[in-house]
Amino acid sequence: MRRAVILAGLAAMGLTGCATTGSSGDFGRVLGEVIGQPATQGALSQAEIDAGLREALTVGTNLVAAQLGQTNGYFGDSQIRIPLPKTYRDIQSGLSRVGASGPLDDLELRMNRAAEAAVPEARTLVLGAVRQITIEDAVQILNGGDTAATDYLRAKTETQLRAAFTPYVKTSLAEAGAFTSLEQVANSYGVGGVTSSLQNDLTNHAVTLGLDGMFHYVALEEKKIRENPVARTTDLLRRVFGSRG
Repeated sequence: MRRAVILAGLAAMGLTGCATTGSSGDFGRVLGEVIGQPATQGALSQAEIDAGLREALTVGTNLVAAQLGQTNGYFGDSQIRIPLPKTYRDIQSGLSRVGASGPLDDLELRMNRAAEAAVPEARTLVLGAVRQITIEDAVQILNGGDTAATDYLRAKTETQLRAAFTPYVKTSLAEAGAFTSLEQVANSYGVGGVTSSLQNDLTNHAVTLGLDGMFHYVALEEKKIRENPVARTTDLLRRVFGSRG
């Protein structure tokens, strides 16, 4: 997905350093020093740091959600496009050599469409986690590595995301006709099984890789805000993330 379309940040579905040349280690060290300082003129207060982190994560989350939650958000992106499960992918590869992989190609498309349709629900859950960040969390995140915020958000939301995503993706797959395509392919190529098992396997596959793709871009956006002053799009972000830039 074209980075220009993203504008700037899921630095969260999230965020993102000191000077342009500063390392994340320098970034964490500087913020740690600032947090420990008295509230003198020019020093950042804990409230500012907390607000800046939340703002970065919120901006990033909205940007990534807008990127992935559109047509071809997953399917059109080679970095996160969700492939078929291996058994079907092997068949797809063989059939593609003779121009006969159409049904499996269609199944892959429908699976990615289901992931794209589930992104708004993911956005809501991640933003909920952002609102629950404590000042202690913020200090740890800002003193952490390049993807500390992404790691935090994934740890806090993955169970909820999976629980919310699974029925949503399953419904989306059914409405997109993916399960019908799956059964036809399975019957045609002798890889059939109990229908509910096939559907659950495909749903779990789509959910897992869908979340992987989402947090892949969250991490990239986090790194961007940490490293690139241009990605800090508000005064608060520039103040918090560029306090020694």
